[in-house]
Amino acid sequence: MRAVSPQDRNEEFDVVVVGAGAAGIGVAVALGKVGVAKLAVLDRYDVGASFERWPKHLRFLTPSFPAHGFGLLDLNAVTPRTSPGLALQTEHPSGQQYAEYLRAVAEHLHVPVARGQDVLDLQRDSRDEKMPWRVRTRDHVIRARFVVWAAGEFQYPRLNGFPGAEHCRHTSLTASWDSIGEGGHVVIGGLESGIDAALRIVELGERVRVRVVDPAEPWQYAQLDPSRALTPRTQERLRGALESGRRIRLIGGGPVQRVTPVERGYLLERTGARGLVTPNRPFLATGFSGSLSLLDSEFDRDPETSAVKLTEHDESTRSPGLFLVGPQVRHGALIFCFIYKFRQRFAVVAKEIANRLGLATDPLDEYRAAGMFLDDLSCCDDSCVC
Repeated sequence: MRAVSPQDRNEEFDVVVVGAGAAGIGVAVALGKVGVAKLAVLDRYDVGASFERWPKHLRFLTPSFPAHGFGLLDLNAVTPRTSPGLALQTEHPSGQQYAEYLRAVAEHLHVPVARGQDVLDLQRDSRDEKMPWRVRTRDHVIRARFVVWAAGEFQYPRLNGFPGAEHCRHTSLTASWDSIGEGGHVVIGGLESGIDAALRIVELGERVRVRVVDPAEPWQYAQLDPSRALTPRTQERLRGALESGRRIRLIGGGPVQRVTPVERGYLLERTGARGLVTPNRPFLATGFSGSLSLLDSEFDRDPETSAVKLTEHDESTRSPGLFLVGPQVRHGALIFCFIYKFRQRFAVVAKEIANRLGLATDPLDEYRAAGMFLDDLSCCDDSCVC
């Protein structure tokens, strides 16, 4: 495989991968394993750029631990036989550290990345059976037989969940907690990012306090799926803070409907519950909209969950030849938002594309042996005896 450059504007590719983060690099390696020669990975900035923009305090929730010799893959690895834990010598990498790991994987395995390619839109020409896809960047249009969308979520924080959200600041855009000010703070959202923000805030000193508002009260419940509840590590951190008397208050009840500036700061109006006033701008820990809003015309959506509809090979049900990898993949109740989850589908996508290109899929046996080839979703069982 070789790198693609803007000079290739008239060249055709078998597969174009959009995004060079964990999903994009991971699926590109799998495609390279099956022999996709004309492959291009496009990224607006560089390999791992979204991780580079993580606030410095953020760390991976899933632990990185090398145990390949005992048949266990590092939870944050995107390819077999690599380990961020071993490469970085840390258990919970920062975003900057994880970007280093992705760059090392891309370099070592010769992933053809085109940097500085801002993808503006996709168009499908059904009349062109050989190369139906047009990937338009600021510089040129690339023709492709297949497109794999791996643009991720982090660079698309959800900022408009209710009227007045513009008066808040998203936790992912808070580079440092040191300058947020003393007094009272409110965090809207009580899952991982919300609780982490609260814990960071109260570490600033005795003159700081924080209220976390979430009608679902996720801190009250233990679930097997960490995509729907607090992880054990976060529960442990929260218990320690509450037991030590730190100034955290957890508030359930009605959801926030509106945020309005008032004389004393900001008023949070809540449905069926008493409003809250905070002297400082509230924090949003409301997740990410994701990049799929750019492709609304290419995907059908489930009317109940708003998740995009995918085939069993993670291909758009509306636009043949367009595949999705990464944290936005959903199959029914299954949410693939952690790396150890969505990496299970790289080989599924690579196998389907290889079959259509007439390529051998035997190299993907390595993925199955490493526990990175989940093609039977019926085996995803959340039962647990204790």
